[in-house]
Amino acid sequence: MTRIRDVVKVALAKGYLTLEAEESLRKMLANPYDQEDFQAFMMLQEAAMMGQVKQQSREILETAQK
Repeated sequence: MTRIRDVVKVALAKGYLTLEAEESLRKMLANPYDQEDFQAFMMLQEAAMMGQVKQQSREILETAQK
């Protein structure tokens, strides 16, 4: 089974979070997870806020608002 840290690792490496990965994260975060997964998710949040990781969902929203 995929772990949160695995999804985060891919997103950080690519600099991009797909809709599918975002949905996977939502599902995984709804279940118990360990400290390492929590820390990985927080790193992803920080990277997204700093513009190091782009989110496909945000790109779609921005395009729809134009």
